[in-house]
Amino acid sequence: MVTGIIGKKIGMTQVFGADGVVTPVTVIKAGPCVVVQTKTAQTDGYESAQIGLVEDKPARVSRGLQGHYAKANVPPTRVRREVGISGDGVTAGSEVLASAVFTDGEVVDVIGTSRGMGFQGVMKRHGFAGGAASHGSMFHRAPGSIGASSYPSRVVKGMRAAGHMGYDRVTVHNLKIVRVDGDNHLLLIKGAVPGPRNGIVLIRKARKAKPVRVAQVETKKGKK
Repeated sequence: MVTGIIGKKIGMTQVFGADGVVTPVTVIKAGPCVVVQTKTAQTDGYESAQIGLVEDKPARVSRGLQGHYAKANVPPTRVRREVGISGDGVTAGSEVLASAVFTDGEVVDVIGTSRGMGFQGVMKRHGFAGGAASHGSMFHRAPGSIGASSYPSRVVKGMRAAGHMGYDRVTVHNLKIVRVDGDNHLLLIKGAVPGPRNGIVLIRKARKAKPVRVAQVETKKGKK
């Protein structure tokens, strides 16, 4: 069985529990996916599976990729990702469904690309305090000193400065699946996940899942 699935972020909503508690969730259309290629320890040095996201609109791929998909006897897909394998039973051409991989209450990791913010200054990008806001300071949002003059007479590497912000690979660990809708291929995950609406994300089983601690209730015996 594969340990992950590709999905598309639909948006956020809220779910009411049986006790009336409201839980904010992110709705992800997870799959369906197909296994395009399997890798083994004998041929590749490790075990994994390459899966593709099946979408309504058929994908146009190069002639080389057409042969790659023809080996698995599956239609070409626009998005492909590599996920781990747990156990046996994974073959090229098999279908991957969210209801077969995940269950309600399971903890997962979500990998996506954060929203792009464009070119930003040091105050927004790095949280600099900025200069005085009084009239005539001429130092409102400037970064300040970026190095010494006499030595080393250059800007050292790693200096925080203005530049492109966002559009980075982000992994959020230990998010709880509130509900799995197998009929509509939906996953309702508690909290926010990286990326904009309609962004591609990868949902995998949690690798750093924390053990569930059972609360111990101490009962005091009354004195007779």
